[in-house]
Amino acid sequence: MLDERVRAVLERLEREDADERACGVPVERRSRQVARTTGQFLFSLVAPQSDCGVLEIGGSRGYSTIWLAAGVRLFSGRVLSLESDPAKVEAWRRNVAEAGLDGWAELVEGDARQTLSGIDDVFDVCFLDAEKGAYEELFALARAKLEPGALIVADNVLSHEETLGAYSRARQSDPTLESVTVTLDRGLELSVVLA
Repeated sequence: MLDERVRAVLERLEREDADERACGVPVERRSRQVARTTGQFLFSLVAPQSDCGVLEIGGSRGYSTIWLAAGVRLFSGRVLSLESDPAKVEAWRRNVAEAGLDGWAELVEGDARQTLSGIDDVFDVCFLDAEKGAYEELFALARAKLEPGALIVADNVLSHEETLGAYSRARQSDPTLESVTVTLDRGLELSVVLA
């Protein structure tokens, strides 16, 4: 459920993102957060699940984390978010706490290619929104932490089709997955783990 604290932080982050884009802030310094409707989609995927464990690769300043954590708190779930940028890590902590969701979300700081191997948990949902050139490597690392029935959602597969088109094709041809490209916002590859 989106209470007033959550809504206020989401709206502030949306304004900040729009201002950064309008002012031409370089992409590496922007939040690079998902669109609001993608956040709503993520919330809808996790909210109905009991004890839903979410692995978020690329937490940025916490916008998508807030959507995910607001969803998982309904039935005692949790989000483990990975982020490497120190400035974004600090903003993530501030924003998630301000939204009142720090009891449902935890942050691991560092490059996910190194930190993932030290995480022993198994997850129900993985949201992949990191550097586009690293998707294949990150997918392989995250895949080991997902059992049949788990969902993998990768962002930007249409907005960065030149880089991520191969990612989508690989998921759609993988017999251990059922995968579809969702034409929402910047494009999401939604995959269900079958085996």
